[in-house]
Amino acid sequence: MQRPTPKFFQKVRNVGLSLAAIGASILAAPVALPAVLLKIAGYLAVAGSVAGTVSQAAVKNENE
Repeated sequence: MQRPTPKFFQKVRNVGLSLAAIGASILAAPVALPAVLLKIAGYLAVAGSVAGTVSQAAVKNENE
């Protein structure tokens, strides 16, 4: 886990964290939003955090 992360997975991590941040900001909005939008924001937050976590666990194989 302490070896470097490949560039592709760094990009996936950044996109995932961005999606999680967007979903969280929609969920935390102080205005009333339609239920469908809140459900989509919840899915974005979960999918983004899972993508960020999984991509951070990928490590570069130095034998190749």
